[in-house]
Amino acid sequence: MATTFNDRIDVRISTEQKELVKYASLLRGFKSVSEFVVYCINNEATKIINDSNVMFKSVEDKKIFIDAILNPPAPNENLKKAQLRYKKLKADNENEHQVTG
Repeated sequence: MATTFNDRIDVRISTEQKELVKYASLLRGFKSVSEFVVYCINNEATKIINDSNVMFKSVEDKKIFIDAILNPPAPNENLKKAQLRYKKLKADNENEHQVTG
């Protein structure tokens, strides 16, 4: 059963890009540049969607993540202590470099 194509995407690219795509298409044995482009677009779109789904399994996961970015919780005591230790370590390191440098 043949697939019917109804939609079209028009893209403008440079002559160099077109030659590159044509050459890659030939190397992979595609019948046409269009077939190669559709294959590549489909593979990349699928990969992007799969990568996204690995990180966020549901729409709710995505909402939780975005909410955490936009409305971060206040730092707790452990985070405040860690920040103080980091600042002290950084200052000590800078002082050591000034003395020896």
